[in-house]
Amino acid sequence: MVLLLTGLLVTVLGLGGAWALRQPFLRVQHVTVLGARHESVAQVLQASGLATHPSMFTLSSNAIERKLQVFPWVQRATLSEHWPNSVTVTVHEASPVAVAFNAKHQLQYVDPLGRDLGPAPLHANYPTLIYDHPLSATWPFQRAGSGAALVAAQLPRAFASQVSQIVVDAKGVVRLKMTTPVTFILGLPIELKDKFVAIASVIAHSTLGPGDVVDVSVPGELAVTGPPPS
Repeated sequence: MVLLLTGLLVTVLGLGGAWALRQPFLRVQHVTVLGARHESVAQVLQASGLATHPSMFTLSSNAIERKLQVFPWVQRATLSEHWPNSVTVTVHEASPVAVAFNAKHQLQYVDPLGRDLGPAPLHANYPTLIYDHPLSATWPFQRAGSGAALVAAQLPRAFASQVSQIVVDAKGVVRLKMTTPVTFILGLPIELKDKFVAIASVIAHSTLGPGDVVDVSVPGELAVTGPPPS
């Protein structure tokens, strides 16, 4: 008898669930999109699958986030459900920290992970990343040149506006070319806080001339050289 009642209950629940999945008033009818500046509402609805009015019971915030990451600017996304048939999608976009030219010599925004976020205007007020002696025409700033993006993301306000270019080579050695123009050799992108303190101190307390090169790869052992002979 108990088994019979259990079977009947499972059957009723299964039929009820199937019935609920088919009801229009329990399908997504109203979507509010927040935080999307580089994607239109229509693009978000299409890419996320919400344009097809899925059942509220089948929604997955993780699945929608994965689908929306087809857009370069989308870093993450969250879904809030408002029963019976409304949802809010909140898009969290990446923040550019630099610009760089792609293989077609088009200027692109770059995020802290070195990702290409898309076209940037030539007057964009960010340091330009340069991969010195690239081995191929592919985008290097998520691989061998990722240190340049890491440095760009951590530049302190004290002198960030004075950094014109961030140059990285195939070994990961990073140089800052300033607007002065003076060059600071950072070496590998480690101990950045100490190196930035050294740079700020040199800028504040030293008289540098155009073309001077300051090596701060070992923060406690600064070396200043003049421009190469013409």
